[in-house]
This record gives sequence, C-alpha cells and structure tokens, in this order.
Amino acid sequence: MDIRQLQYLIALDEVRHFGEAANRCHVTQPALSMRLRQLEDELGLTLVSRGHRFVGFTEEGERILAWARAVMAAHDGLQAEASVCRGQLVGTLRLGLVPLAGFEPMPLLQTFAREHADVRFELKSLSSEQILAGLDNNKLDAGLAYVESRHERKYQLLEVAETGMGVLFNRSRWSFAGSSLDWSALESLPLGVLSKGMHFRQSLDHGLRSAGIELKPLVETDSVEILVQSVRAGLCCAVMPLGGGLEQQDESLALLPITNSHTLAPLCLATRRGAPVSALAEALLQFFRSQNSSESRPTNK
Repeated sequence: MDIRQLQYLIALDEVRHFGEAANRCHVTQPALSMRLRQLEDELGLTLVSRGHRFVGFTEEGERILAWARAVMAAHDGLQAEASVCRGQLVGTLRLGLVPLAGFEPMPLLQTFAREHADVRFELKSLSSEQILAGLDNNKLDAGLAYVESRHERKYQLLEVAETGMGVLFNRSRWSFAGSSLDWSALESLPLGVLSKGMHFRQSLDHGLRSAGIELKPLVETDSVEILVQSVRAGLCCAVMPLGGGLEQQDESLALLPITNSHTLAPLCLATRRGAPVSALAEALLQFFRSQNSSESRPTNK
C-alpha cells in the first residue's frame, strides 16, 4: 500500500468517474484501475462496485475511504508541519465557503496568499452543514459557515460577521422610498430565494414567519448565480446578506436593508479542535484573528 493508491481512491470518490479521477491524478485510466485493484487485493476486500462505469463504493469501501482520508490528512499535515518547522508554510488549504455571506473573504485570502507564497487554495461552495461535515471527515481544513455557539466543543470558532439582510433589486424595475424596508414590504414583491436546506434560507423563512408573512417565491434555485441573474433580468427581487458586495458587481443592482433582520447564527471561521489539526488551518485562524480583532469577536474563549 502506498500514498498514491489512497490518493486515487479519494479522487474517485470526489469525481465519481474513473476517467476523470485518472485525469485529476495525472495517470491513465488503466493505471488508476490497476492500482486500485492492487489495493483491493492487498486488503482482501472489494472497495469499488464496478459495471461498465463507476457505480459506487461497497460498504467496506466506504469504511476504508474514511481511513484513507484520515491517512492523507495526516500526510498533508505532516508536510505542512515540517514546513512550519523550517519557517515556511507550504501546502493546499482546503476551505469551504457558504454561498451567501455578509462578509467578503477574498481580500483577506489575498493578503494571506501574499504572506505565504507557497500556499495554494482549494475553495468549495457548500452549505454550513456540508462545511462542518467536511471538517469532520477531513475533506476540509477550515470553513466560513453560519455556526451556532453549541458547536464550540467540537470546533474552533472565530466570529467574523453578524449578517444582516437586504432586498437586492434591479434599479430600472423597482424603486423604494426610504433607506430601508420592513419585512411587510416583502409580501407584495416577487421574490427569488435559495432552495431549502441552506442556513440563509432558514433565516429568511424565520424572519418572514416572525412578521406573519407566508413565503410564496416566484423563483427558487440552488444556485446563487442563477438567483442574481434573475434579479439582474428584472424577473424578481431577492433577499441577500448585507456586506457581501453583490450589488457592487453591477451598477444596475441595489441592496436595501431590511429593518431588524439578521441570520439565525453568526458567520464564523471554523476549524477542527481534534486531531489531525491542520497547520494551514491554524495559520489561517491566527491570521483572521490578527486582521479582524478590532471588528470580530472570537466565540471560543
């Protein structure tokens, strides 16, 4: 057994296709398949369900896959820790990002990248629940997610933003009097919303219920890009986080705050508390603390 076999197994899980997994690992498909069969022979287990194409993992394969991720995380952590001991930071930082957040992380990541030129980034757009799951199974080193204080025992949490809400609209289609809106104003608007399951959607539903408003969305989608396109086209308005900068990307759009609106949980940078602890994640957490100490409050004491 070697590290490459585990890398091939993990790549196959991520792309669910033999050819794409081989391309990701820079080998031919026959070579990848042969190495995975060698791994199965060595373990005495069938890990992959095969047909004419990839079908899935066996129950045993899923269990071995979890260990493979732990081994790879430990391998990557060892490399990163060694680089820290040499006075440098090297490796790939796997960071999950919620698609709707009242905080723009890219300027901070840009500064972090300038300070650590040998660090690369793997960024994934995920729900808060998916980010926490990714931390649990070592698919992620850190995540920006809406996280409640009850998660403090399991994760290191640094609050980076309290997220208010506003109505994103096309200036040429709608106009509003005043500098803010009440929840009641949303009742007469054609609204576009994210699909259920996202924390921001849950916060929106809660705000509307508290105001006694029944949500009847005109557009419902699992894509933030499609939602913004719908607003830009004048098809609907959408409730979006304040501070995310969406309205700054297009001068035809405007974002009007909703009075007394906020997400159910604050946006936090979350990392694992338990082993394996990523040196890259620790460096990012300390960097965020130093950059945001005057604006943010750590939720872990």
